Amino acid sequence: MMRQYYFLAGLLMLLLPLSVVGQQDAQFTQYMFNQLYYNPAFAGVDGVTKLTAVHRSQWLGYSPTVGGGGAPTTQVVSMTTPIYKLNSGFGAYIVHDVLGPQNNDLAQVSYAYHMGIKDSKLSFGVRVGGYMQTINYGMYRPIDPIDPAIKTSGKDSQIRPDISAGVFFRKEKYYAGISFNHLVKSSFSFGTSARNALQNHMYLTGGYYYDVSFDVRLLFTTLIQSDFNSTSVNLGGIVYLKDKMWGGLSFRQSEAVSLLMGYSLLKDNALKLGYSLDYVVKDQKAKTATSHELVLTYELPVNPAGKKIIRTPRYRH
Repeated sequence: MMRQYYFLAGLLMLLLPLSVVGQQDAQFTQYMFNQLYYNPAFAGVDGVTKLTAVHRSQWLGYSPTVGGGGAPTTQVVSMTTPIYKLNSGFGAYIVHDVLGPQNNDLAQVSYAYHMGIKDSKLSFGVRVGGYMQTINYGMYRPIDPIDPAIKTSGKDSQIRPDISAGVFFRKEKYYAGISFNHLVKSSFSFGTSARNALQNHMYLTGGYYYDVSFDVRLLFTTLIQSDFNSTSVNLGGIVYLKDKMWGGLSFRQSEAVSLLMGYSLLKDNALKLGYSLDYVVKDQKAKTATSHELVLTYELPVNPAGKKIIRTPRYRH
């Protein structure tokens, strides 16, 4: 099965155009712990109520030579929970993405229907919500500052609808999902004709667990993301020790290599703290060398039958 997983990942990499990514959506190194952001079908799949907070500082210390603003930063707060009586799940998230003079703010909810297939689960999900862009004109440096058609101060904000859909498949030792974001292709004008239109994004995710021993297990992961103009491939491997701590490496095609580590807190390991450090390996002259990311998750077990809970470490992430 492990060979089949890597064959599929390799086939997808060959079929998709492998150019450097220039997409609109925020990127995350610890994507394997932030899956609701990529796929609405993930809502409730874990069978536990989970709260997640993410902070990413990209290209720390970056300062533009022209215009205002600094390095991109992104924050995400999300929750996901199963709805057992309906064989489904609910999820929601808020995203704040700062890109110099432009801010992107999202507030969206997800619903997923779960189908049990023998010892696996197939989930179909949809996400709806609002996508707001804010432009700070004071951070731009126009070529002709006295042009009356160009704003040089103040802010403008616009809100547009946003819809996504996805499918997620999970078995004991592996998972895979595909999703499509920004299906309505909303546009933001800001005084010009349809600038900053949202583009369709496709996300392919996959993972495979391998038990080395009772205390040690491996997770191999991949994320392929594309806006159908450019594509980025992420590959990673993580080692877990007694479900208490983990560490690993990840690679983002034509961009960075990353170190990942984390530790579980509380008696039942329900509180988890993850950290990643990215090191840029390409185009360092246009960026700074490092990016940092923190992920905090808290899982509240759901026990519909009132029975004692037996935790399965494989499904704790």
